[in-house]
Amino acid sequence: MLSIAKRTTAGAAILLIMPLIVWVSGWQWEPGPSRWWLHFLYWITETVTQPWGVITHVLLCGWFLWCLRFRLKPAVMLFAILGCAILLGQGVKSFVKDRVQEPRPFVMWLEKTHDIQASEFYMLKRKARGDLVKEQLASQHDIPRFLRKHWQKETGFAFPSGHTMFAASWALLGVGLLWPRRRNWTMVILLVWATGVMGSRLLLGMHWPRDLVVATLISWLLVTFATWLAQKVCGPLTPPVEEVEEIVERDQEP
Repeated sequence: MLSIAKRTTAGAAILLIMPLIVWVSGWQWEPGPSRWWLHFLYWITETVTQPWGVITHVLLCGWFLWCLRFRLKPAVMLFAILGCAILLGQGVKSFVKDRVQEPRPFVMWLEKTHDIQASEFYMLKRKARGDLVKEQLASQHDIPRFLRKHWQKETGFAFPSGHTMFAASWALLGVGLLWPRRRNWTMVILLVWATGVMGSRLLLGMHWPRDLVVATLISWLLVTFATWLAQKVCGPLTPPVEEVEEIVERDQEP
């Protein structure tokens, strides 16, 4: 358990660097004109948004199972544990959101510039919120069309970030499960991807830095337990002798 906690803590520390710097700096989100990098960040956030998030989940499960080389029965059990860890995180997110009820940054911007009170906005049903956003921004051509449509769809509360919990959970699962097998590139790509998702939530006006920080910490707790459970149920995470030889050969490749 201690070795697992050390690995996931190291991964969480890496993920927390960006949001903590933004939080401490006092940076405040403001909408701006369309830029190529903003569109790129939108597509990064879409890898977590439904229905693409389901595809991302299935692909990552398949890749993890291949990397871990588990037999059929342990593989099915591991697949179930990974799925439950992600779903539990989303359940915790929804529970906290409904109780904290923190407005999103773009909703506060609408309150400031379009005289839409955030408290009244969130009293509406979800469809009515989306219709209101569409109506208010119909002639706001300085805001990209894809961002306006995203705001119409994402009208829930901000704290904590569900997108961050999904991406951070997978990144930390990568660190927790694949570190013993030295799948370094996989871990790096997952950490970069998760950081990209977190950055996209800030720059698209969907979340405050504290939303990302708390979401990452919740993911860290859940993933540490899920990785420990995977080890208990599916067997040691350390690779067998034959795979150790493969790892050594892979490390020696230029």
